[in-house]
Amino acid sequence: MKKESTKNRIWLTALAAVSLGALFGSCKDEFDEVLGICPEVESTNPVTDAIGVQLTKTITVTFNEAMDPASIVPGAFSLRVINTSGGIAEEISGELTFQAETNSMNFKPSANLSPNTTYTGRVEPIVKDVMGNALQTAYVWTFTTGVSPTVIATDPANLATGVALDKTITATFSMKMDSLSISAASFTLMAGTTPVSGAISYAGNTASFKPANDLLPGTTYKGTISTEVKNKDGIPMATTYNWTFNTGTAPTVIAIDPKDLAISVPANKAIKVTFSELMNAATINASAFTVKIGSVAVAGTVTYSDSSAVFTPIISLLSNTTYSVTISKLVKNPAGIPMANDFASTFTTGNFAIPKVASTDPANNATGVAINKVIKTTFSEAMNPATISGSTFTVKQGTTNVPGTVTYSGTTATFTPTNPLSSNLVYTGTITTGAKNTAGTAMANNFVWTFTTAAIVAPTVSSTDPGNNATSVALNKAVKATFSEAMNPATISGATFTIKQGTTNVAGTVTYSGSTATFTPTNPFSPSLVYTGTITTDAKNAAGTGLANNFVWSFTTAALNVPTVNSTDPANNATGVAMNKAIKAVFNEAMNPATITGSTFTLKQGNTAVAGTVTYAGTTATFTPTNPLSPNLVYTGTITTGAKNGAGTAIASNYVWSFTTVASIAPMVVSIDPANNATGVPINKLIKATFSEAMNPATITGTTFTVKQGGNAVSGIVSYNGTTATFTPNNPLASNLVYTVTITIGAKNVDGTPLASNFVSTFTTSANVSPTVVSTDPANNATNVA
Repeated sequence: MKKESTKNRIWLTALAAVSLGALFGSCKDEFDEVLGICPEVESTNPVTDAIGVQLTKTITVTFNEAMDPASIVPGAFSLRVINTSGGIAEEISGELTFQAETNSMNFKPSANLSPNTTYTGRVEPIVKDVMGNALQTAYVWTFTTGVSPTVIATDPANLATGVALDKTITATFSMKMDSLSISAASFTLMAGTTPVSGAISYAGNTASFKPANDLLPGTTYKGTISTEVKNKDGIPMATTYNWTFNTGTAPTVIAIDPKDLAISVPANKAIKVTFSELMNAATINASAFTVKIGSVAVAGTVTYSDSSAVFTPIISLLSNTTYSVTISKLVKNPAGIPMANDFASTFTTGNFAIPKVASTDPANNATGVAINKVIKTTFSEAMNPATISGSTFTVKQGTTNVPGTVTYSGTTATFTPTNPLSSNLVYTGTITTGAKNTAGTAMANNFVWTFTTAAIVAPTVSSTDPGNNATSVALNKAVKATFSEAMNPATISGATFTIKQGTTNVAGTVTYSGSTATFTPTNPFSPSLVYTGTITTDAKNAAGTGLANNFVWSFTTAALNVPTVNSTDPANNATGVAMNKAIKAVFNEAMNPATITGSTFTLKQGNTAVAGTVTYAGTTATFTPTNPLSPNLVYTGTITTGAKNGAGTAIASNYVWSFTTVASIAPMVVSIDPANNATGVPINKLIKATFSEAMNPATITGTTFTVKQGGNAVSGIVSYNGTTATFTPNNPLASNLVYTVTITIGAKNVDGTPLASNFVSTFTTSANVSPTVVSTDPANNATNVA
């Protein structure tokens, strides 16, 4: 029924068309069609020459009558970009549909249209109305899409530096935008890879990003506006917009006056801090810049200029008190960036009491003061060293200034006269009011005191060594003279200290230490002679006072004492001397060790010198041969006249003696364990060989002590102790086999004498017998077991 109804409507429409055709004439075209009025395009959307068309626009063509849906097919409509070069533009792909209710043909492009582009729409004359009448000519029109919005400005600008930490980030667009497209997804701020949280807003043409927290100082941030943002016509930005900026660095305090931990700060001191950059003066105030004693704030005013802030206390600071200074991190630079942390410092004020002289050395009215005295004054407190000088600390004799240098250390000032003071005179010391303590406080009055130097007392020689008229003085004696006081070393020399034998000067050197002068003869004195020592009046004390008279004394040297060799070891003509013997010669007195050498103590076998080392201790010289002596030979020892005693006296003639070494007796193996031809030897047995005498351990090795099974060497470790060598196998021996033990002639005693021949012994290990249980407890079948 429905189909027929539609047919009826079509025929009625056709009939109406025939009637109209009769009235107005019918369409004439090349198509085979039902007679009637040809369809026309009634309207388009967008309209002809429209501009600012949305990029997502669906193109609509509305006809003036009902159209045959079957004629609305691909090819019936095309959309192309106008090709300004004159070529054929590429057709835009999309979906073509027909809406019968509105007689509209709709074209939905597959992709968004390009911005700021002119398109041509074309309806081909293949579309027909329901009567089959076709569009008489192609319908063509043009329209232009809208321009993509762009970011025309940002705040902060791209690559901006020193950006305030509380900055709201803005981006201004080239046109009105769709506020719904401005969101946290399309407007982002990143610190490195970390997103910054914040609130997004839009007003006018500007989008704003308000960070939830202050930005970090000294950090690079990246702002991004994505292509998700659109203008009010729905046209998005063509590309994502990125820009970066840097926040400013946090300011710091780079200097403070007084410095941290400063002491002796004056009472009127204003505290000054200098920042690393210009600051926001409004943030530099009494709340941000505080000075305290403990927890109690000090009243004061705060001022700021350039990059420095000054705290001026309302009243003077207290004496000898520690103050703390704090600059709060609330202070900010002009970009609004605060310090990263509070700045703290302390200082201690000086002692504002008036200083005074507590003591002097020499004391006031002192007498008998040494003429080389260093003058000292001790103050009641620490003074400013810069105020202790030759202007504020003077010493005078009468009205004449004493030249000297002034130094200061601790609480003591020292005046050191350039030259010794004169004797038996009154001197006046003065400390003026120019001397000030560390707080800048001067003494109330000049401090003046006097002292009197000692009368001149000539130095004397208090003792000599050797003493006057001493006898039997050693020929190598160093002569000494001790003075009653310290002398000027420059006056103690070979000119003022001489030794003579008769009228002949003795050559020597003079030294001085403490209060003693020493004359060391270049050569030993001659025996049994009188020598005269003289200290002249040119020898002077530190004050420049010489001896009152020359000091003269004499002494007599000892008679010549010739050293001799008292004994030797081995003794002369000794026999059977061990080949490892150290040869010794004992003198009748102490000798000069420098004369006991390999040149003055020799050992020969025939004409051949024996190599060795010579040492000396006490009265004994020792010759230690480098190698053991040979057996059964005569050796000759000689001490030459080059050997001298401490006085330099040589032995009268060469001392010669001889001895004969022991005949060579070869060591032997006196026992072996296991014994030779032993059987049933445990397989874990240690093999031991005992010698007839002590052996040289270095010759008892795995080369000279071997164990073999047949031709196979048994691996093991060889050790030696006492007179016994032990072979410890690395592994248990094999059962029921014969083993051969060999000690070679490479084994030697401590004198170097080897075995006369290789020592060989054999033994047989026990058979491998399985163990058995020989008893149990309780016994088999036992009863009443506890």
